[in-house]
Amino acid sequence: MEQPRRRLFAGARVRDLRKRLVLPQAALAARLGVSVSYLSQIENEERPLTPPVLIALTREFPQLWGEVGEDEATADLVRAIDAGTDSSIPSGALDEAAVQRGVEKHPALTRRMVALHDAWRRSQAQLRVLDDKVESGAGTAGSLPWEEVRDWYQAEGNYIDVLDRAAEALAETFDHPRAIEDRLRDTHAVRIEDARDDDTRLSRFATDSRRLTISGVLPPESRAFLLAHRLAVLEFGEQMHTVAEASGLASPAARELLSLGLANYAAGALLMPYTSFRDTARDVRHDIDRLRQRFGASFEQACHRLSTLQRPGAQGIPFFFCRVDMAGNITKRHSATRLEFARFGGACPLWVVHEAVAIPDRILVQLAETPDGARYVSMAKGLVKPSASYARPPRRYAVALGCEEAHAADFVYADSLRTGGIATPIGTSCRICPRTDCDQRAFPPAASEIRIDPDVRAPVPYAF
Repeated sequence: MEQPRRRLFAGARVRDLRKRLVLPQAALAARLGVSVSYLSQIENEERPLTPPVLIALTREFPQLWGEVGEDEATADLVRAIDAGTDSSIPSGALDEAAVQRGVEKHPALTRRMVALHDAWRRSQAQLRVLDDKVESGAGTAGSLPWEEVRDWYQAEGNYIDVLDRAAEALAETFDHPRAIEDRLRDTHAVRIEDARDDDTRLSRFATDSRRLTISGVLPPESRAFLLAHRLAVLEFGEQMHTVAEASGLASPAARELLSLGLANYAAGALLMPYTSFRDTARDVRHDIDRLRQRFGASFEQACHRLSTLQRPGAQGIPFFFCRVDMAGNITKRHSATRLEFARFGGACPLWVVHEAVAIPDRILVQLAETPDGARYVSMAKGLVKPSASYARPPRRYAVALGCEEAHAADFVYADSLRTGGIATPIGTSCRICPRTDCDQRAFPPAASEIRIDPDVRAPVPYAF
């Protein structure tokens, strides 16, 4: 006799998720494809979570939904749906209704399917690590200091709560544009001077004389950031030391690099206080130019700050952010989405950020799809940082910011794209990309067996 389907009531968890995202009921209902009244009934435990709604929650919030907490029945169904419908697995995806029936009628079999899917994902993660080591030439050596620091930030979600809240509290006391400079002078006895024309350093602080020297060729937003950086070191030094010592980083060099990065983080939080910045970002639909004008920040600073808005209970939209140089090296990266970056060059040439490097001061947009079926709206802009002398070439790079397509309505750069339409197929690295029909492939995937037909000429001279 067929067992009745389990009714999954999770209204409190849905309501908690909505509050963490600061979404009104109408906005969440639209994202889930249900009416406001239906969502209200779910939140009030008057209706169970049906498979279509559960699937929508899993697809719309693949990271956050899993953090809210689920009972065993809900967890089994979510994981089975994820495994059964993963579009990056060869062969056809399972029908979602079939997955639901499998969980109910064959729980042991579906748990085995989920376990195999988890093992496959772990193998893919290990393959990415191996690809990183091959590309970087690291071999079996341990991680370099900057790699340790980069991975630490990724593990922390690029959000440092103790510094962010301290910076926000201090920023609330500022009541005019020169408040940071005044506090440096009045509270910390710091003298601020312009550097000599032949000094190529951006800034220098002399501890004994309390003199801060800043390059006179910097734009106002860069000067403001350096002032905020020095104030952060003086105000939050104890907190930064505690974070660095508790980081678990192996080498002293890595801890020193982390301390420098923490000061940069706190400087950004001083100039763009969390709550004010997040609320303004939502109001202007994450328009970077409007944000930079409102907060006196640079384009890159505003992009980077958006990628840090992951405060528990008050998250912003999950963004990815990166900076790419003229050679295609990713020199900054963070992803609060499912998107994985290549760590050491070799990034997908179809990604719009590479084109943006060659076109400074022009914003390019792209709808892209990764091999796992996730779709992203990307914005990229080429930037040039001028030097102080003809003898020193300016620094040229591009920054990219993006989110999953589900957030397109809140991302102004998606307005020129036809979301739901054809997306550019991108990957992480040719060594681990499974696409068989890419005309831009540089080399076949690792451990693949290539096939060559001498009678066929194609953009890529082999198949695999």
